Amino acid sequence: MEVDLVAITLISAVASAAVLLIATLGLAVVFGLMGVINLAHGEFIMLGAYAALLSTRAGLPFWAAIIVAVVLAAAFGAMVELLLIRRLYSRILDTMLATWGLSLVLYQAAVVVFGAVTPGLGFSFSSVNIGAYGISAYLLVLIAVAALLTAALYLLLTRTSYGVLARAAVQDPQMSAAIGIDAARINTATFALGSGLAGFAGAVLLPIVPATPGMGFAFVVKAFLGVVIAGPLALSGTVMAIGVLGALSNITASVWSAVFGDLLFFGATIALLRVFPQGISQSWRMKL
Repeated sequence: MEVDLVAITLISAVASAAVLLIATLGLAVVFGLMGVINLAHGEFIMLGAYAALLSTRAGLPFWAAIIVAVVLAAAFGAMVELLLIRRLYSRILDTMLATWGLSLVLYQAAVVVFGAVTPGLGFSFSSVNIGAYGISAYLLVLIAVAALLTAALYLLLTRTSYGVLARAAVQDPQMSAAIGIDAARINTATFALGSGLAGFAGAVLLPIVPATPGMGFAFVVKAFLGVVIAGPLALSGTVMAIGVLGALSNITASVWSAVFGDLLFFGATIALLRVFPQGISQSWRMKL
């Protein structure tokens, strides 16, 4: 096999894993710090994409449209936590049912307002050539975005007072309340953070994933499985699970077909859960 083909395949695999990681981090934060499985995560991604799309059509530059998408998704997430999620803590099945219902409402609302298909941004990006093969320069940007976003999240959750309070609120809520930590306020902020990350994903992926009501479906299943097999260390476990499985799935899809790539992802997930029923990070000695 040609060296340039191997190189472009590996870079494409890393880019695919980076895209999936960007779409997953919001779900990982909410599940890891709150124990809430947000089945409307895909619709929060969709919300961010439409917010960015409408902002660019209104004349805002793309970077400003991303900020609008993050703020809007975070604000909507805070409202959802206050009105819906807060009443269902410690009732994981009820939470899943409620967020699933929310996802249906948001999906149908998007279909009614925007239609089933929405024109994309129409951005054109240069390509980076390796020998006879090329890859979009924007995919390389997304690799850097995924790395920076992961590092920023790690620092936020381990080196700031908010991170300490957030982990304390979920690990021992009674003791946290006894020492004066407002767990309700922290949980609202955490859900808003996860929602904002989903909105960021929808906006930053808009140039390669057109805004449609069902665009989140392409990510949410693999994101959910990645978070489940990540285990107790939500961030580091998710990065490892999504990074490895996403890259291997892309390589398999490049060599054979997308169907085989998906089969590898789901098959590997089942195998890992059999070997590590509590997740792959159950014995790791890390903070998060």
